[in-house]
Amino acid sequence: MAIFKSMFKKTGYIKIGSQPEEKGPSVPDGMWLKCSKCKKMVYREDVKEKFYTCPKCGDYFRIKAKTRLRLLLDKGSFQEWGTDIEEKNPIDFPEYEEKLSDTRRKTGLKEAVTIGKGSICGWETVIGVCDARFLMSSMGYVVGERITQAFEQATEEKLPVILFCCSGGARMQEGISSAASDVYKRQGIISLMQMAKTAAAIRRHSDAGLLYIPVLTDPTTGGVTASFAMLGDVILAEPGALIGFAGPRVIRQTTGEKLPDGFQRAEFLLEKGMIDAIIERKNMREELGKLLRLHTQKAAKTFASKASMFQTDLIEEKHSDKENKKEKSAWERVELSRSPARCTAGDYIDQIFEDFTELHGDRCFGDDGAVIGGIATLSGIPVTVIGQQKGKNTRENIRCNFGMASPEGYRKALRLMKQAEKFHRPIICFVDTPGAACGIGAEERGQGRAIAENLSEMSGLKVPVLSIVIGEGGSGGALALAVANEVWMMENATYSILSPEGFASILWKDGKRAKEAAGIMKITAKDLKELGVIEWIVPEVEPAQKKNLETIAGNMKEHMLCFLEKQEEKSEDQLAIERYERFRRY
Repeated sequence: MAIFKSMFKKTGYIKIGSQPEEKGPSVPDGMWLKCSKCKKMVYREDVKEKFYTCPKCGDYFRIKAKTRLRLLLDKGSFQEWGTDIEEKNPIDFPEYEEKLSDTRRKTGLKEAVTIGKGSICGWETVIGVCDARFLMSSMGYVVGERITQAFEQATEEKLPVILFCCSGGARMQEGISSAASDVYKRQGIISLMQMAKTAAAIRRHSDAGLLYIPVLTDPTTGGVTASFAMLGDVILAEPGALIGFAGPRVIRQTTGEKLPDGFQRAEFLLEKGMIDAIIERKNMREELGKLLRLHTQKAAKTFASKASMFQTDLIEEKHSDKENKKEKSAWERVELSRSPARCTAGDYIDQIFEDFTELHGDRCFGDDGAVIGGIATLSGIPVTVIGQQKGKNTRENIRCNFGMASPEGYRKALRLMKQAEKFHRPIICFVDTPGAACGIGAEERGQGRAIAENLSEMSGLKVPVLSIVIGEGGSGGALALAVANEVWMMENATYSILSPEGFASILWKDGKRAKEAAGIMKITAKDLKELGVIEWIVPEVEPAQKKNLETIAGNMKEHMLCFLEKQEEKSEDQLAIERYERFRRY
C-alpha cells in the first residue's frame, strides 16, 4: 500500500516571501501525474509525448531546465557557462546556506538559472533557462551575475540571446539590509541590484545591434518582470503563463480588488500590447529557429534581373493600354479604393513575402488590429513589413476598426520600424485607411502625438523605406506610414488631406457634392504622379481582388526588388538625407 501511495507523491516547491500562487507541479518521478487544472490523473509518458502538457485539458506543466534545453537545442550543442560563480549571503540570513545546499541536493541544480551556448536549427545562440524548482527561480546574486555575464559574452561573440524566464521575483534572502558589510555593498551583492545590473548588460548587447528574445513561462513575476524578462526585441510567452510585476495575491491583499478572469495571463498581456506572440511549446523550437534565421542571415543578392525588369515593363504597358480605353473619373476610383472586396495589406503580405512572422503590441497599452506588422523575407532578403489592415466583412472590420489606426497602432508600427533600423532591415509599408481613429479614447491616449512621432522618426530612419498606397490614403493617418524614400500608388487608390465628403462639407457645407469634390481635389494616382508626390503607379488587373492578386503582387514584387537594388549602395546617412529632401521640396 505504501508503495502504491508513493506513485502519487507530489513534489512541492519551496515557498519564499510573497511568491505567486503555484499553477502546477514539476514533473516528478513516477508513472502518474495529477494535473493541477483539471485535477485528473494522467500517464507520465502521455504528458511527455505532448511536450509536458496535460493530454486531458492541455494545461502546461512546469519543466526542468535540462528538459527545456533538450527540447530546444540541437543535440550535443550545449556548452554550459557560469558554473564557477560562488553564492553569497550578504545580509547573513539565518540558515540560508543550508537552504541552498538542501535545494542543490534535491534538484541537482547549482542555481536557479542554467546559462550557456548552443544552437537551434543550426543557428548559434546564447541561451538561459530558469528552473522553478530552485527557490522558485528567485533572482539573487548568482542568477543576476550569470545572466549579466551571458550578455557580456554574447556581446563579445556577437551572438543573440534567448532567455526562458520563470521567477517568483527577487530573492528575499539577499535583500537590502543595513547589516550588509561594506564589501558586499561595494560589490552590489544584493538581490535588488541585479535588476539594474542585468538591464544595463542587455542595453549594451542591444546597442551592439544584437537580438534578444525572452520567453515568458509560468510564472514570471516581480523583479524579473521588471528587468530582463521585458526588455527583448521580440517577447514571446507560453500559453496561460502568469506574468506580472505584483502577483495576484499581492494585488488582492494590497488593493482589495477582485481580479478578472485571465488577469496577468499571457493572453491578457498579448491583448494589452506587452508581448509579441504566444507560442505553443511544441512549436517553440521551430519558431525560435525562424527568428534566429531572420535576424542572422545576410541579405542575399537576389535582386531583379534585367530580364525580369523587362517582363515587368511589358506587364505595365499591357495594363496601361487596357485602362486607357476608358478613363475613370476620380469618384469612380474613390469607390474602387473603398471596395470591401479589394485586396488588403494582409493579402499582399501573404502573396509577396516569405516567412512572415507577425509581431504584436505597442508595449504601452494595447495591440491594434488596424495595423499588422512583423518580419519576413523578400526573395531571401530580410525585411520589416507593416500594413494598415481592413476587413472584408463586418466582423473583420469591427476587429480592425475599418483600418483606422489608434495611437497603439502607430506606436506598434514605430516600434517595428526602430527594430528594423537596429537590424538594418528595409521597411515596406502598405497604406490603406480612411484616416486615423478618432474619439475620446484615441485623444486621451495621444493620437496626435503618436502620428507626429511617426512622421519625425520615419524622416530619420537609417534604412530604406518604401510605402505603397493600396486603397485609401486618408490624411495624417496615412502619412504616418508614408514618410518614405519612395511612395507608390495603385491605379485605383486615392491619397488626400481628407475624404471628398469631408471636403465638400467643410468648403461647400454640402456633403452631397462629394463627387464634384473628388474631381478637383487631385487625389488619384495619375494626379499625384504629375504633382511629384509619388514615384510610381502600380498597374491593376481589374478588379484588384483575390483572383488577380498573384499578377498584381508579382508585378509589385519585381519593382520592390528594383527599389532595394537602387538603395543598397547608399549610406545610412544618405538614405535619411534623401528622404528629408524628398519632402523638403513640397
